[in-house]
Amino acid sequence: MPIEIERKFLVTSDAWRAQAHEVVPMAQGYINDQAAMDSGAQRASVRVRIAGDEAFLNLKSRESGHTRQEFDYPIPLADGRQLLALCVGGIVEKHRHLVRHAGHLWEVDEFLGENAGLVVAEIELEAADERFEHPGWLGTEVTDDVRYYNLALASHPFMRW
Repeated sequence: MPIEIERKFLVTSDAWRAQAHEVVPMAQGYINDQAAMDSGAQRASVRVRIAGDEAFLNLKSRESGHTRQEFDYPIPLADGRQLLALCVGGIVEKHRHLVRHAGHLWEVDEFLGENAGLVVAEIELEAADERFEHPGWLGTEVTDDVRYYNLALASHPFMRW
């Protein structure tokens, strides 16, 4: 069973930009919404993502925290575009910057549209207790704060907080 072990942090400065080596534009939406997840009616989020010229269908278990089940499948780009039109809530748009630091790959997401102004960094780990160096541009950890989950940002954008 595929398990995602991920930690998420706010970003406090632009110092990461000097280390960024790739940027991927992304648009993603959810077939289900935050209310369905909050009510317990659904036990997984269903996401459609277009990343550059690729598209993916993703299912992620609803547990909060840094360890969840995750299934990610490539789909044709045309299908991804059509599925985005079926999503509830808003479409989350962002630029994902890939940053290597101290042997780990960080994904720094710079949000656009109604989530503009929000910048978060995520790191995927091999084990829940894996140690990693915190870059100087890393701020408060928000792994357990559901407001920062992309599913929540689709329904409750950062600009409305």
